[in-house]
Amino acid sequence: MENPCIICVAITGSVPTKASNPAVPISINEQVESSHEAFEAGAAICHAHVRNEDETPTSDPEKFARLKEGLEKHCPGMIIQFSTGGRSGAGQARGGMLPLRPDMASLSVGSNNFPTRVYENPPELVDWLASEMLTHNVKPEIEAFDLSHILKAAEMHAKGQIKDIPYVQFVMGVKNAMPADRHVFDYYVQTVKRLLGDDVAWCAAGIGANQAVLNDWAIAAGGHARTGLEDNVRLDRNRLAPSNAALVKRTVEICEKYARPVATWQQARTILGL
Repeated sequence: MENPCIICVAITGSVPTKASNPAVPISINEQVESSHEAFEAGAAICHAHVRNEDETPTSDPEKFARLKEGLEKHCPGMIIQFSTGGRSGAGQARGGMLPLRPDMASLSVGSNNFPTRVYENPPELVDWLASEMLTHNVKPEIEAFDLSHILKAAEMHAKGQIKDIPYVQFVMGVKNAMPADRHVFDYYVQTVKRLLGDDVAWCAAGIGANQAVLNDWAIAAGGHARTGLEDNVRLDRNRLAPSNAALVKRTVEICEKYARPVATWQQARTILGL
């Protein structure tokens, strides 16, 4: 049977700037245009952060509202996933955009080290973000930077804090967090299936040069894939990626390598229960 691969494009993030790659979309208009190109190239999910004019990250709900409006107009059907990540704000400000009711939002359920700081996700904030997602019918994507985060997601699901079967994304290659280790990756997949069912949908993301590696592992193993300039600004050691769409096209090529059809936005919504 066909097993379509959902491609998520993480268009901007909180860290990359135009100094690192001029193609990083900062303004709302740039983000919408970049997402549209990625959508046409095969991405079914847009994972979005917003920035200030000086390129610093923010959780400003007004900016998220304008981005959502633009994406709905120019990328009809594309799944809109907002970030509640800790680089963009502190405390409950991180979830200030959830009343806008995007299709999805990222949810980190535990803390871990980042390159120069601790990525703090205290239990009371995790519980509040999860409750806001339930209130506004936003499906969480669990960003698992550590094995414990997968087990925590299963626990929250059992308690009713996550309504649907969790969609877990393994994030590997962040400095000081979990490296891109194939044995760990395989155990992550086994753990998700053991706790949530053999047919559960899951995703993987690799940072920097690990992006293509994790795309390959995930697609070959039957999972879904994340790409985009948030995680990696290069096509290879010698070339900057000219766009988010170029990274999506590379992921499409990996799907072709493993005879995985690329999921349409309609198929992606069905797979994720949206």
